[in-house]
Amino acid sequence: MIQQRPLIERLPQVRGRLTAGASLANVTWFRVGGAAEVLFKPADLMDLQGFLARKPDDVPVTVLGVGSNLLVRDGGIPGVVIRLGRAFTEVRANGTTITAGASALDLNVALAARDAGVAGLEFLSGVPGLIGGALRMNAGAYGSDMAAVVASATALDPHGRLHKLSKDELGFTYRASAVDPDWIFIGAELAGRADSPQAIQARITEIQNARAESQPIRSRTGGSTFTNPPHRKAWELIDAAGCRGLTVGGAQVSEKHCNFLINTGTATAADLEALGEEVRRRVKAQSGVELHWEIKRIGVPADSPLRVKTESEA
Repeated sequence: MIQQRPLIERLPQVRGRLTAGASLANVTWFRVGGAAEVLFKPADLMDLQGFLARKPDDVPVTVLGVGSNLLVRDGGIPGVVIRLGRAFTEVRANGTTITAGASALDLNVALAARDAGVAGLEFLSGVPGLIGGALRMNAGAYGSDMAAVVASATALDPHGRLHKLSKDELGFTYRASAVDPDWIFIGAELAGRADSPQAIQARITEIQNARAESQPIRSRTGGSTFTNPPHRKAWELIDAAGCRGLTVGGAQVSEKHCNFLINTGTATAADLEALGEEVRRRVKAQSGVELHWEIKRIGVPADSPLRVKTESEA
């Protein structure tokens, strides 16, 4: 039998860093999950474009941000996982337009807008994650969302070609965009309005206080687990189904906000996913409403034949 070469040996040379079997558990907010078959951290945009243009067509690519609204399964992620670094974090203001890289923290964008006297982006201070992820899922909170502020975005197609996408081309809907999931967001232009930094900061403080009071922000969590059904609130349905505090292994439905799942310290990704599915089952039985995952679940289970070995196991 001919044994295929390790994936890392089949990939083009880059100026950034390629790592085989890199653990992903420490880069997700849940602190669970397996390894990346290969982790790629590009040096800059040109490095990323060159990699995409020259990589073998059969190699799958997954983009990972800070893992705030993500569950990586215990068997890891086959193929290449890309994490954009400092080259994609720039935030700058031009009048009432804020240009932000895909790896800019949502909070940092809100603060940069405040400093520039640009209002309308305060909601981003209550959205954990990066601008790239916010574009992908039309992230929103506290009365606004990306659809309300995005003027345009830039993205790379699977061959590394750069595209500028208009707001219409982004096709935003509730917690989703219409952009091909194989495209990689690079950045966005966000439109605000002029206001004083003091007034903007007051709204940011109000949002952060409300978030601290209502959400388990100091726990190992992944943010809102399920999208709100039309004209309903997911947490109310979960509470009515008796799921507040429900546990599976080391995973628990938050007592503070029951649309949040928590890793109490010993959870596996399988525990968290099983708990979420049990919540969905109980809500459907109690109310007839089917909840849909907002948290993105990626990778393969621990018992999958595609399970990825970590660097220490390889």
